[in-house]
Amino acid sequence: MAVRPLMVHDLAEDVLSCVCAALDQAAVDVPGQPGCPDCRSCLVPGAPSWDSCDDPCGTTPSQAGGQLTVHVIRTYPSATFPQEDREVRGVKHCPPPPFLAVELAVTLLRCAPGPTEDGCPPTCEELAAASRVLHVDLATVYSALLCCLPESTPVPRRRRFVLGASRVIGPEGGCVGLEQRVTVGLFACYPCPTGESP
Repeated sequence: MAVRPLMVHDLAEDVLSCVCAALDQAAVDVPGQPGCPDCRSCLVPGAPSWDSCDDPCGTTPSQAGGQLTVHVIRTYPSATFPQEDREVRGVKHCPPPPFLAVELAVTLLRCAPGPTEDGCPPTCEELAAASRVLHVDLATVYSALLCCLPESTPVPRRRRFVLGASRVIGPEGGCVGLEQRVTVGLFACYPCPTGESP
């Protein structure tokens, strides 16, 4: 069986929407926490460039700076999700794998405190404040995927997924943030185009 052409893209959009909504809610629940980045929240083809972690929209205090991206790392067939299928295909009486597994990465960057114009390092208070933002972001992105992803599809079957590791990235170039990985099993339950076989 095959998958719809837009299934992978729709999944990536759903992940981005789930995470963005959760970040905005965290900004309401946690005083001083920035929400979903206002200007840099998007799907990207391949690993994201660290284009901006500050506020590219302007200087309005209510705007949330940062950069949130979602990208696909790889896809693979799976007969028993999340294991990768290694069976030879094209053989009679060999059913196709029921899942297309999609591994995605959610990357969230925020500003990291840097040295002063005189070359002095950031204060402990500045580092602690940046750490707090990062730690809240880590918990929020994790919870967003855990709670929102199963409900993000209109299909009666809930999406099956495996949460991978979340790692801190940076500081580099004035940015620090996180990368959270998740692998989702998409049901390959659509017929092949006419005249084709799996």
